[in-house]
Amino acid sequence: MNVDITFLPSGRTVTVRAGTSVLDASRRAGVPIRIRCDGKASCLMCKVVTKSGAGLSKLGEIERRKLSGLEQQGTRLACQAKIIGKAEVEVPEDPLRAAVRKQLSRQAEEDELW
Repeated sequence: MNVDITFLPSGRTVTVRAGTSVLDASRRAGVPIRIRCDGKASCLMCKVVTKSGAGLSKLGEIERRKLSGLEQQGTRLACQAKIIGKAEVEVPEDPLRAAVRKQLSRQAEEDELW
């Protein structure tokens, strides 16, 4: 069975087989998700926020331990969450990209003063 997952804020949607991890689906959609542990749930860098969690697998024990309560806010690990139905997830902005964007914004404001 094939299912759709949409990645926000990009709005990219990809159709994958049920049981595919969110991380693998993001790679197919061309949506970058930071990761260091190659999907072993040890780096905790691949956090995403579910917007419609009904389409993702139930939380496994490893993921529950690693998230330490963040799952109640809809946070999941992309390497552990499997897609079982139509789903939407928000991929947080990369911290380095956010810092660069913030600095460029400040610089643009300073340029307006001159």
